[in-house]
Amino acid sequence: MSAALSAPQRAVTFAIASRLLQYPDELSVAQLPLLREAAGSLPDRAAAPLARVLDHLAGAPLLDVQSGYVATFDLQRRNCLYLTYYLNGDTRRRGMALWRFQHALARRGATMADGELPDFLPAILELAADGGEDLALTLLAEHRQGIELLRRSLDDQRSPYGEVIRVVELALPEPTAAALAAARALATQGPPAEMVGLAPFVPVESVGMRQ
Repeated sequence: MSAALSAPQRAVTFAIASRLLQYPDELSVAQLPLLREAAGSLPDRAAAPLARVLDHLAGAPLLDVQSGYVATFDLQRRNCLYLTYYLNGDTRRRGMALWRFQHALARRGATMADGELPDFLPAILELAADGGEDLALTLLAEHRQGIELLRRSLDDQRSPYGEVIRVVELALPEPTAAALAAARALATQGPPAEMVGLAPFVPVESVGMRQ
């Protein structure tokens, strides 16, 4: 089944979500009015959750928002923003999964800033918003289980960032029954635990793509 949003609406949604899921800084604060205006162009089922996140970010001092982001994403593996972690953990097969993301970015002439991992969710959302939708949607759909697991974890913690992931899910094609079952299994079992052949995951505060 197709996504609940049109292609132009998906592009706007992915662009907003990409920015909101990156480490908040002074530029983020300056962009909040623009992000709010863009979110207002979306259907209410997408605009309302995004507005709640924007209200949260606008209603607290930047240092508090930054510390909340670090506590949410950098200090908890269950809220990992690196998509290949959910299906591969820190195992040897994660290297091939990462290569596919790197290849997708390279096909669009993009690379990760400062050599960061290419499966960073905000970077893939930026790719989807910036003309690489087909490639990005394929990768996002393949990792739908991890995205759903991330959203469930954020919801369990009552994190406003869960709203962002919920809107991302709204912009993706509806999952199959098999994908939903796989997500439930992943939530129960967790990522593979082998710690051989790949450097441990190291969280970062902010990353983006450079053209």
